[in-house]
Amino acid sequence: QVLLQEYEGGLVQPGGSLRLSCVVSGLPFRRYDMAWFRQGPLKEREFVTSINWSGGNYIYADSVKGRFTVSRDNRKSTLYLQMSDLKPEDTAVYFCAYARREASGDYYTVPSRLTRDFGTWGQGTQVTVSS
Repeated sequence: QVLLQEYEGGLVQPGGSLRLSCVVSGLPFRRYDMAWFRQGPLKEREFVTSINWSGGNYIYADSVKGRFTVSRDNRKSTLYLQMSDLKPEDTAVYFCAYARREASGDYYTVPSRLTRDFGTWGQGTQVTVSS
């Protein structure tokens, strides 16, 4: 079966940094676009970022542009999220997800930002930003 396991969340001061990891197994990782979503207390799940199958293109939510960086290592079947200048409003459970369909575009194709295109989720990892 397909497994998505998020790691390395934690407690951090405002302005600090964290790097999240998502280890994927049970599918040909390099054939799938990937995404990060998050859900804060009493909030709906929201899009954070996505990256295409090759790592050659990606998009970000406006709220994290300039602070977060998404990347992937296709040899290790691992997705990453580097987070800097963290703010209290970044506090949430962070989830990784893979696309419902195998990618069909070229190396630089733009990935989706639509929730419905990423319907499979990991268990999530908690990020808390507080002083």
